[in-house]
Amino acid sequence: MKKHLRWIIPLGLVLLLAAGFFIYVGVYYHGDETARAALESDEQVSVQMTDYGWFFDGPSDSDALIFYPGAKVEAEAYAPMLRRLAAEGMDVCLVEMPFRLAVFGMNKADGVISGLPHRNVYIGGHSMGGAVAANYAAAHGEDLEGVILFAAYPTKEMDDRLLLLSIYGSEDGVLKMEKIEEGRNFAPEDYLEFSIAGGNHAQFGNYGAQSGDGRALISREEQQRTAVEYIIRMKR
Repeated sequence: MKKHLRWIIPLGLVLLLAAGFFIYVGVYYHGDETARAALESDEQVSVQMTDYGWFFDGPSDSDALIFYPGAKVEAEAYAPMLRRLAAEGMDVCLVEMPFRLAVFGMNKADGVISGLPHRNVYIGGHSMGGAVAANYAAAHGEDLEGVILFAAYPTKEMDDRLLLLSIYGSEDGVLKMEKIEEGRNFAPEDYLEFSIAGGNHAQFGNYGAQSGDGRALISREEQQRTAVEYIIRMKR
């Protein structure tokens, strides 16, 4: 009986942990109807399903952004902002992550980059997705033009040849400003940082309110439009 207990107890713990993990990842933020509508093609932007997620193909032939979603956020929730960015001149590859957690798919950019014809390829993302994208850039700087972070920060030294753009909302209740300050120590020389007055954490996507976030003083559309303006302005 004791011999059986030696493996039954560890197996039970493994099953319990596995169940807890799947319960945790099974609860996530869903994209709203505006997000769903933004996945439809029109005369400005062609939206194509791919093996990694979605490709927003606008008028640019030279610039593209690989985007990692925030933790436990449905990738489609970022479609409105990314579609706007594509229409303004930077194509976007929206990458779906395993269990909606970018930490399990940091290197998914490898396959995306190899299939892009664009001359200037950027990587970025929102919140945890942005932090993971920054880590990828720290290890693959030679393949990239720059990094675009939404309410996120780097945690590893970045190549000085890269451009880094950091954007966050002034009312963000999730992002820790001390982490933004620490992240400046890892930033390349070509570093730009913008705080969107009245913006918060969740309004970079279309997935509703986020737990712990501050109350936005501007609309979701205005926050996303302002973020896109900063990105287009910083392009080399």
